[in-house]
Amino acid sequence: MKFVDEATIRVKAGNGGHGCLSFRREKFVAKGGPDGGDGGHGGDVWLVADDATNTLADFRVARKFQAQNGEPGAGRNRTGRSGDDLDVIVPCGTVVHDVDTGELIGDLTVIGQRLRVAAAGRGGLGNTHFKSSVNRAPRKTTQGTPGEARHLRLELKLLADVGLVGLPNAGKSTLIRAMSAARPKVADYPFTTLHPALGVVSVGSLQSFVMADIPGLIEGAAEGAGLGMQFLKHLQRTRLLLHVVDIAPPAGASQPAAQFRAIEQELGKFSAELADKPRWLVINKIDLLPAADLAAARQELCNALGWQGPVYGVSALSGKGTDKLAQGIMRFVESQKP
Repeated sequence: MKFVDEATIRVKAGNGGHGCLSFRREKFVAKGGPDGGDGGHGGDVWLVADDATNTLADFRVARKFQAQNGEPGAGRNRTGRSGDDLDVIVPCGTVVHDVDTGELIGDLTVIGQRLRVAAAGRGGLGNTHFKSSVNRAPRKTTQGTPGEARHLRLELKLLADVGLVGLPNAGKSTLIRAMSAARPKVADYPFTTLHPALGVVSVGSLQSFVMADIPGLIEGAAEGAGLGMQFLKHLQRTRLLLHVVDIAPPAGASQPAAQFRAIEQELGKFSAELADKPRWLVINKIDLLPAADLAAARQELCNALGWQGPVYGVSALSGKGTDKLAQGIMRFVESQKP
């Protein structure tokens, strides 16, 4: 299924049924009086978070959702049937905005969480409600109120503990393949990854975390270069960012320190909050250098960056170093949980 992380829909709650104008008419019952029933209430529209889907692709086809209207009241004080609520299933991590006002309506982050996005209309009153000692044959009723209609923008932000950032071909997709069961496309050309991928990394018994891989960034992404920055929002919920750097770039490519600085600058342009997230340096492709050269290149990179944070060396292709990285991430994730 195609990955879609934004969609706009229109929702309409059910209208309330009208109240009934009726009088009791039975043989041998004189002046039976009013017996008009109330109209039924309309149905609400709810968004419900579920893990059965991880894309908003369905909303590119189905864009209008309307709950049932309430039925009108009837004689003999019969109330009209209320309309059924409408549940619209969305992926966990969906943020809901009102297109017309820009209001943030809600954020669905837990499986089963429900958010009412359109309130139902109320049923009208039958003429029974208006009888009194001075008005024994009222001909007054009220109409049901219309249900709420809204134009909504749905935005999906993936729920992950750890996010991968780096230049195209830094080895992010290979890394998530080595550490989890996720199988994003891997090839020897840039921008192989065209949409985010999630992978569950298991660490020992009953311990795991979720890792997110997004398409690679390049310098100028904030101005739309490459695939732009449209997927960085999927990293806003993460607890930790892994900055993957190719320690042995091909001839003619920028050096590791320049790669790091370019991505760091783009993160800052997108969001100061994202740029300030805890970030670890992951040096990839360590299998391409002899041990002595690797140690020198690693020290040179850390000195050039003034890096004081955690540093991990891995070979995503062979899996070397990935177990140590996974264990370190697991300890960090556990420490961040309330």
